[in-house]
Amino acid sequence: MKNVYIIALLLLVVGWLNWGLVGFFGFDLVAWIFGDMSVFSRVVYSLVWLSAVFVAYAELTHCKCKK
Repeated sequence: MKNVYIIALLLLVVGWLNWGLVGFFGFDLVAWIFGDMSVFSRVVYSLVWLSAVFVAYAELTHCKCKK
């Protein structure tokens, strides 16, 4: 489970970077790489969302998946 937690954190960094670029510069890195709302960009957005839910759950419940 520790590997899943690490992957989720890495996906959160991707989301953090992408939303920072969108907010400050109006540039969507994921859409630029995979195409605007293509299947691949939607998969990336969905995985970032799922990882945020997983990390939030792990933090709020003090999950042992981090160890």
